[in-house]
Amino acid sequence: MKLIPTRDAVGHVLCHDMTQIIPGQYKDARFRKGHIVTPEDIPVLLAMGKENLYVWEKTAGMLHENEAAERLAALCRNEHMSATPVKEGKIELKAEIAGLFRVDSQRLQAVNEVDELMIATRRGNTPVQPGDKLCGTRCIPLVIRESLLEEAERIAAGRPLLELLPYKLKRAGVITTGSEVFHGRITDAFTPVVAEKLRACGIGMTEHITVDDGLENIQQAIEEMRRRDVELILCTGGMSVDPDDNTPGAIKASGARIVTYGAPVLPGAMFLLGYYEDGAPVMGLPGCVMYARATIFDLALPRIAAGVEMTRRDFTSMGEGGLCLGCGTCRYPVCPFGK
Repeated sequence: MKLIPTRDAVGHVLCHDMTQIIPGQYKDARFRKGHIVTPEDIPVLLAMGKENLYVWEKTAGMLHENEAAERLAALCRNEHMSATPVKEGKIELKAEIAGLFRVDSQRLQAVNEVDELMIATRRGNTPVQPGDKLCGTRCIPLVIRESLLEEAERIAAGRPLLELLPYKLKRAGVITTGSEVFHGRITDAFTPVVAEKLRACGIGMTEHITVDDGLENIQQAIEEMRRRDVELILCTGGMSVDPDDNTPGAIKASGARIVTYGAPVLPGAMFLLGYYEDGAPVMGLPGCVMYARATIFDLALPRIAAGVEMTRRDFTSMGEGGLCLGCGTCRYPVCPFGK
């Protein structure tokens, strides 16, 4: 591109979008890339403060910002994602479905280390809804060396940097433990909370059992639930180390392989996750899930609902960011918890 006086620009092709701002009324591109400047445009451009204009000079080995943004977006885009039209050298990807958003963090960082380009994403391993923004891409200058885009493409190695997994699990069984609920001394306030959180991930609570305290009682309830048509089992209550809290022992006795009993997350330290031989997950939910807006359950459930098998390392990595700050007005998930 070359810089010329605006008054001499008639007939030249603009090489970038030009934004006009009228406070309280308008903020958008007044002139788009590729526009051929007319005599009528000159007063408008001068009123926008454009005494000089960059006009396009096609040079071998150089790309316009819009072309660069499109190639960067292609490195990110995967199934269930839609792209916005390129605007002022920027493209955003948005979710087409509800599901779990994931990022290949190492490759993303490597691409962002290439000069003069950038990709910004939302945090990975988080749930999204249709229409949510996933990422934005652009190059920093108005034109960029094509070799830099080729370097980014080499790093990406033909695989999208981003992933959006649809929720797979549809049916859950909930086992409510505790003599106080079993004997009707108090109302079960735990199960409705769990059912609502399940619905947010596309899962219905299709089976429910209320059971008295005792390891054998809970184990029998789990084994009964295993015979029913459910893909996920959740046990509420009885997760602490008190002598009469037998849920962890009952889950283990039922044949589950325990991934973790305990997580570096507050609230939610006494959380348990296990898997059966057929791959079905089972969770033990501590009491905090009933009364706290955001807990370990909110961090783990979207991954499990999307069919991602979690490991112990997935949980140990939650320590940084795993402390809820107890804000007076909870804004989760728009907060640092779990990030």
